[in-house]
Amino acid sequence: MILKTDLPLSSAGFKEWAYVCDSLVQGVQSLILRKGGIHEGRGGFEWKHRQFFLFPTWFHTQSERLTWSPEGATSFPPEEERTSVDIDGYATLEQVWKVTDWAQMEAIAPLHIWKEEIVKERFVYDDESCLHVALVRAYKLPERWSFPYSKSYGGCRSWVNLPEEGLALAAAAVPAMNDEAWNETAGKLRAVLGDS
Repeated sequence: MILKTDLPLSSAGFKEWAYVCDSLVQGVQSLILRKGGIHEGRGGFEWKHRQFFLFPTWFHTQSERLTWSPEGATSFPPEEERTSVDIDGYATLEQVWKVTDWAQMEAIAPLHIWKEEIVKERFVYDDESCLHVALVRAYKLPERWSFPYSKSYGGCRSWVNLPEEGLALAAAAVPAMNDEAWNETAGKLRAVLGDS
C-alpha cells in the first residue's frame, strides 16, 4: 500500500530527534509528544501541517533519554557541524490531544519510547503543565532523501520548509506499520485520551 491521502502533499519538515524519527519509520511507535520550541511564538507550539517529512535532529544525548534506539546507533557530531540532511520518512497527522492530566501521560507510556523523567520534564516545563500528543501514521520513503543542510533548518523550532523535490518520494512511501498494528495502537491511545 502506498501513501494515500485526500490532501496535497506537503514539503514541510517536522524536526524531531533522529532516534524518534527512526522509531516512527521502523514502526516501533506512532506517537509524537511535543511541548514546543523557544521560537514557536507567543501562541506556543501548534500542528501547522497535516502531512510532513520527519526531519531528524542530532541531539547527542538522545539515547540516554529514550527506552529504544535503532540497531547500530552511533553518536552524533554537534548539530552546528552538520552538512547534510538524510530523511527516511513521511507522516500524516491523524489526531491530536492537549493532555493536562499526568495520569493520562502515565497510562500511554507503553505506547512510546521516551523515558518517564523526560516526559515529566516536558510536561511541567512552564506555567501550563501539559503536552501535545499526536497520533501519526508514519511512512517509509522508497529510498533515503539526502540534500545539503541549510542554516535555515537550525534553531529551536519545530517546522522547516524543505525542497519540493522530495514530494515524489513521499508519494511513493509505504506504511511503517501494517493496518492491524496501527489500528491497535490508535485504539489503545483513544481509549485513554478520548476519541474526539
